[in-house]
Parts: sequence; structure tokens; C-alpha cells
Amino acid sequence: MTWLLLVEQTLNGAQFGVFLFLVSAGLTLVLGIMNVVNLAHGSLFMLGAYYAATFFGLTGSFLLALVIMVPLALISGIVIEVVALRTMYDRDHMDQVLATFGLILFFNESVRLVWGPESQPMPVPDFLDGSVEILPEAPYPVFRIVVILVGLAVGAGLYFLITRTKIGMLIRAGASNRAMVGALGVNIRLLYTLVFGLGAILAGLAGMMAGPIQSVEPGMGEDMLILAFVVIVIGGIGSIRGAVIASVLIGIVEVVGRSILPFAMANFMGEDAAQTAGPAVASMLIYVLMAAVLFFKPAGLFPAQAG
Repeated sequence: MTWLLLVEQTLNGAQFGVFLFLVSAGLTLVLGIMNVVNLAHGSLFMLGAYYAATFFGLTGSFLLALVIMVPLALISGIVIEVVALRTMYDRDHMDQVLATFGLILFFNESVRLVWGPESQPMPVPDFLDGSVEILPEAPYPVFRIVVILVGLAVGAGLYFLITRTKIGMLIRAGASNRAMVGALGVNIRLLYTLVFGLGAILAGLAGMMAGPIQSVEPGMGEDMLILAFVVIVIGGIGSIRGAVIASVLIGIVEVVGRSILPFAMANFMGEDAAQTAGPAVASMLIYVLMAAVLFFKPAGLFPAQAG
């Protein structure tokens, strides 16, 4: 395995980590502030991809599809919060898990009903097609670089929003003591709706960015949802900084591990067996990492109180 391939796979891991961050950032805010375990968050990732693929196909413009996708994702999130989750705030987490699992089934079947069971095409837009030479003899796709830059920009914007603005102060206060914030005259119900809507936009944006790289198909959000919960556990519930670091860390471990381990394991077993076992072991490493973090820091690397 050459060093150029290692650089390429590290960048691929960072790009995959950006997807994880966009999904987990909204999820960690919802869980940290609203104390709601929302398994349907992956469905918002899927809906964002479908919205973008549909309007990209109709208009031929990736940017116009983005402009249309954002309010649709926001409306979808608000509808879910108002119709389904608003009644679950005072229920225990098991009730929330069962209710939001039902939403997963509802949205998966709704997508099959509206768009059909086949995957939807979503090519890389022309102006982002091609590659640039990041190092000598190391070309890298422009679209993947843009995905990484978008993730960094969103992360910086979220950190500024949470730590430097009035609404961010209310969000942090709501995470610490909802009853006190409500007693001070803040509309907690509206705050929750705004937080959930923001999470929906982030998940939809992740789905749109994933569309040209992954397959836009029913159920595409489930795998991302599982990894997003791992990100939250490692980074710390409610922590944007933790979500950024944990997402990139998991992305690099997952992608680079899938690339390196088959080569390393081929020295101890047959090449075919190594190609099968390597990716499986790489996926296991994520959960080994999570267990190690929980052993030394049960609240995560950057608990919300610290980050």
C-alpha cells in the first residue's frame, strides 16, 4: 500500500466523517437539549437525498436543488416534531424508541410508494466534476473536497451559533435546565421546534452531499444513524466540538481500516479471506474505540458542559 493511497483514503475518511458530523450534530442537539431519542433522524438524511435527487433531476441545477431541499427538510422536521415527538417529551426513552422506530418504517414505505423501490440517480454536478492534484501524482475528486469544506464550514457555523449567539445561549441553557428557562419566559416549545428543524436541515444536507457518492435508496439512513449514535457516545451528548472530532475520527478509522487491514491480514491468511475479513474487522474497530472511550471517559471526550 503506497503512501499516496494512504493519503487518498485518509481524505476519504475525513469526507465520510463529514457526513457523520452533519447527521450526528443535529442528533446530538436533539438528544442533549430535548432529551429525545430520535431513531427517525436517519430518515431525514434519506429524505434530504431524495428531495435533492428529485429537484436536481427536474432542474438540472445542483445549487437550485439545494435551495429547494433546505426548506423541505426544515418543514419535514417541524412536521415530525409537532405531530409525533411533541407528545413524547415527558415519556421515557423506550416509548420514544418505539415511536420513532415506527417513523422509520413509515418513511421507508412512503419513499417506496412515492419514488419506487429502485435507487434514484444523482450524478456529480458538472461544475464539481473532475479532480485536482492535492499532491504530486495524487489527484482527488473536486466534489469530495467540497464536501469536506462544507462540513468544516457548517461545524464552524454551528460552534459560533451555540457559543456566541443569544439563541445558542438559550439552547445551552435549555440543555442544562429546561424548567428554569421556561420560567424565565422563553418559549421552550418553539425552541425545541427550532432545534429539531435545524437538525433536520443538517441531516438533509448530509443526504444531499451523499447522493452523488452513495446510492439514493429506501433505508439509506439506517447505517448512518447507527454510526451517528456512536459519534454522540464518543464525542459527548450535546457537544458540537465532540461531534466534529468523533465523526472525523470514526470516518478515518472506518475508511482507512478497510483499506489497510486487507493488505496487513493477507500476510497471515489467504488474499480472498483477507479481503472479506479486513472490512469486517475495520467496522469492529469503531466499537472497540467506543468501548475504550467509555472506559476512560464515560461522558465522552467532550461533554456538553465542557464543549
